[in-house]
Amino acid sequence: MTQTSSGKIDYKKDFKDLYLPKENPSLIDVPAMRFIMVDGKGDPLGEEYQQAVPLLYSLTYTIKMKGKHLPGYVEYTVPPLEGLWWAKDGSYNLADRDSWLWTSMIRQFDFVTQDVFQWAVENAKKQNPELDYSKVRLETFSEGLCVQVMHTGPYKDEPATVERMRNFISENNLKEMTGNVRKHHELYIKNPLRTAPEKLKTVLRIPVEKM
Repeated sequence: MTQTSSGKIDYKKDFKDLYLPKENPSLIDVPAMRFIMVDGKGDPLGEEYQQAVPLLYSLTYTIKMKGKHLPGYVEYTVPPLEGLWWAKDGSYNLADRDSWLWTSMIRQFDFVTQDVFQWAVENAKKQNPELDYSKVRLETFSEGLCVQVMHTGPYKDEPATVERMRNFISENNLKEMTGNVRKHHELYIKNPLRTAPEKLKTVLRIPVEKM
């Protein structure tokens, strides 16, 4: 991996195929990665999701800022927030937000072991005692073969981009595998709190298999 001018490793720059794809759909085989994760249900504007995201960031920044003594530690830029989305019956209706099930997550570097994760939980609890860290876990996520694209613009416009992805799937002898096991995946490259809706960048991934 390379380092930025500030000396920090930045996944977005080192792995552009994963984090900065083109706006035309493409096929990618996503490797296994380690994440801090929180599960929940409902609209991302709802209370449960709004409580989950601070949990992820509090642990991630505890590791980044207080973990410099840990074996294997490197200076790095925090990777983007990501989300897996699905529904109880296996479908994923972009319009029915109350039915959504989700896993919100942030990628971690390889030095973040289960021991490091538990250390981070204990330290983060001291800083943020109001947060419920029992909901958070460290897990290796293996995604596999996917069709992905960079969606530019508001989240509400994603259905049109997803339709383009599905056309690509049907035209390339692929089968969509979105369901309760393999899920619709989004990577939030731009912070929605600091970015105009029309300039948002979101990587969309649909799991597939070859026919």
